[in-house]
Amino acid sequence: MWKVRPPAAIACPECGHSMHAKTSERGLRFFAHAPHAPDCEIARQGESEAHHLLKLELVSAARQAGAHAELEVRAPDGSWRADVLASDPAGAWRIALEAQLSPITVAEITERTQRMDAHNVSCCWFSDRARPPWLGAVPSVRLVSAEGGLAVAEGLVKFTGRSWESGPQAPLVEFLHWLFTCQVFPHTPRVRLRYPQRQLAEVWTALQYIRDEEAYLWQEEERQRQAAEQRERLQERVRYRRADIDRKNAASRRAALERATACEAEARRAHLGPAGAQWYDALMRRPGVGQAVGHLAREHHITVTPGLSTGDPRWGGGTPLIGPDGTPAAVLSPVARLIRGEAFRLLAGMLLLFETSIEQQRFDRNTRKRKAPIDGWRTEHLPTASAGSAGPPAVPAPRRARPRQTGGSCTCTKPELTAVIMGQPHPAEPAERTTPASVCAGQNGSEGDPGALFVCRTDRVDFDPE
Repeated sequence: MWKVRPPAAIACPECGHSMHAKTSERGLRFFAHAPHAPDCEIARQGESEAHHLLKLELVSAARQAGAHAELEVRAPDGSWRADVLASDPAGAWRIALEAQLSPITVAEITERTQRMDAHNVSCCWFSDRARPPWLGAVPSVRLVSAEGGLAVAEGLVKFTGRSWESGPQAPLVEFLHWLFTCQVFPHTPRVRLRYPQRQLAEVWTALQYIRDEEAYLWQEEERQRQAAEQRERLQERVRYRRADIDRKNAASRRAALERATACEAEARRAHLGPAGAQWYDALMRRPGVGQAVGHLAREHHITVTPGLSTGDPRWGGGTPLIGPDGTPAAVLSPVARLIRGEAFRLLAGMLLLFETSIEQQRFDRNTRKRKAPIDGWRTEHLPTASAGSAGPPAVPAPRRARPRQTGGSCTCTKPELTAVIMGQPHPAEPAERTTPASVCAGQNGSEGDPGALFVCRTDRVDFDPE
């Protein structure tokens, strides 16, 4: 036909446009559309020399694998055309072998595959390009040149117990034999592919490897279920242990609170009369006490008064704030290094107030270095009054000082006792017993109870309560 003159009348089986015979520079004989051809399937593919060669390789390999193979087979309704249609000589199955070298989108190649599936024609796509982007989107493999012909290099995998891996290259004839005899199937992996190539959504593999993957997934699911049950058992033990600790802590804190309530009641009985009122006034003038009383009334709706047992070590150096029923409700400005023993058991379950946020942060920072409650400290800081807010001005914190002696030895025939509180003398009477705060103040000159230090006015001692 190539040499016949005038040219033989040849028509495209797809679109009916005229065609003519041609021979390439390498001697390959093929047919090409005449100029001004319509947009048909064959014209879109371009029918390059490489495409023709790959189709010839496919049809030859299919026949060697024992199938009946034909080139350019169209559907009865013209909805598709197979490059190579391999079929069982007995007519049991038909498989289209598609050579795809030109660029194509995943949507297009998927749509063409679905058109063939609608006619009960399975499909496998082949390409010898390095990285076809559609590989794995449909049943497909990548071919490479090997000794003795083409071989499958990518798309044929096996399961190795924990992952999918690429097996050795299989000759094209052998792969088609497996395909025709149902020894390999298209499969969507549920376990990640672990081999140098990219991840593929669909691969070819044997039925035994699909079963191995299912067994592995079942074992992995069982292992995760057992691990989840073990975690739940451990968490249940932790919850039980935490509940037991919470019960013990609640009992310990409740007992400490009862002892603190009894201590405060005893202190109030010891400070009955004018001395107790003076002591209460002195406590209210302490820095932050008035603000703390107002803060608890405003934010927590609790009416409190400063506790008279403020020198007791159970308060950790802070000022107790007592509710109307005599039960401690909060502690103002405790010292972190003094919170130990009974003070730790008591203050762990109480509200701790601080004059500023800086003091609160310092307390949190210092207690992190020591023992801390399992549920943490309950801390708040008093709001800072704005410049235009009404209310009494804050009393500045006085300078700490040691007791200082004024005057000579006492010459009074009848000593008169005066308590000097914050620089102001107050008439006083001797106490029936020495309190811990007065002993601390008298011996060390440190923080103590200013109302417990009673001395002769002619041999007067000024003691700074801070």
